[in-house]
Amino acid sequence: DKAPLSKSLLLVPSAISILLTLLFQHYQKFFAYNLQAIKEDFQIWRLVCGRTICLDLKDTFCSSLLIYNFRIFERRYGSRKFSSFLLGAWMLSALFDLLLVEIAEYIFGITINSLPSGFLGPVFALFVPFYSSIPRVQVTQVLGHFSITNKTLVYILGLQLLTSGSYIWILALSGLVSGICYNSSILKVHRILCVPSWVAKIFSWTLEPIFSSAEPTNEVRVGMGATVDIQRQQRMELLDRQIMMSQVAQMRRQRQQQGGMINWNRLFPPLRHRHNANYQDHQPSEQDTPPPTEVSEEQVARLMEMGFSRGDALEALRASNNDLNVATNFLLQH
Repeated sequence: DKAPLSKSLLLVPSAISILLTLLFQHYQKFFAYNLQAIKEDFQIWRLVCGRTICLDLKDTFCSSLLIYNFRIFERRYGSRKFSSFLLGAWMLSALFDLLLVEIAEYIFGITINSLPSGFLGPVFALFVPFYSSIPRVQVTQVLGHFSITNKTLVYILGLQLLTSGSYIWILALSGLVSGICYNSSILKVHRILCVPSWVAKIFSWTLEPIFSSAEPTNEVRVGMGATVDIQRQQRMELLDRQIMMSQVAQMRRQRQQQGGMINWNRLFPPLRHRHNANYQDHQPSEQDTPPPTEVSEEQVARLMEMGFSRGDALEALRASNNDLNVATNFLLQH
């Protein structure tokens, strides 16, 4: 769930892109996606360099945000399956890039010597599982007709990336086609283009310790949602619970210092001294003592979530005949 591969794809190419743009501009020519050099001079290494690092900071920013949103697939499928998808989409999109360039030259007479650089093909390929497997949840409506969903921002980022260059539509089309081929298991591509288990183990030993963050120790563990919005909702629920517990503790302190409008001590003795609250003139025998009321563990757990101890929750529920509202008010006053 720490998504080390997504973090590495987010940080390493972005850092190299920024360094090439600001400090090492004379090395940018080695990362250009030059199709003419690949076809005529057989510089196959340009397929690796030119299709990994972005030379445009706008493309770097948009692709980084998309990778950050698409890390959900690594959390859902695992790092090995996620890396296999990226590898298969990267190799298929490279083949479709060359094929689409030849088709554009043959049909439209357009000669394309270079394409935008960067890890763009696999990024566009990730839109295929994003569209098919991530549920669409409506957030709000604009002007009463246009729905804003949890996926709208991702599509806007993809559209921004699509319009950032003149021939980037070729990369987008090849990425979408490769994503469809890999996601639909056409010709068993997912079995051929996959990361071997021994390679995954090597990267888990080397890459994962670097990009994995430590688990929080002072926070309550929250279940991992299937989407970013569900995870955000879980965090908000946890924050609301913490705020409620803080307010309950503050109210208890204020009640103890100032006293409430209703003095519950007149109606009930304090919890800590209930077992000593006997009449001075008569002490009941063991036979006259009523049996303790059975307490619901679910209600005890709900009171403990508000910050009360288990002992106080049990005594309050017994005193209120298992009424949660009365027990809560009783504990707030004491």
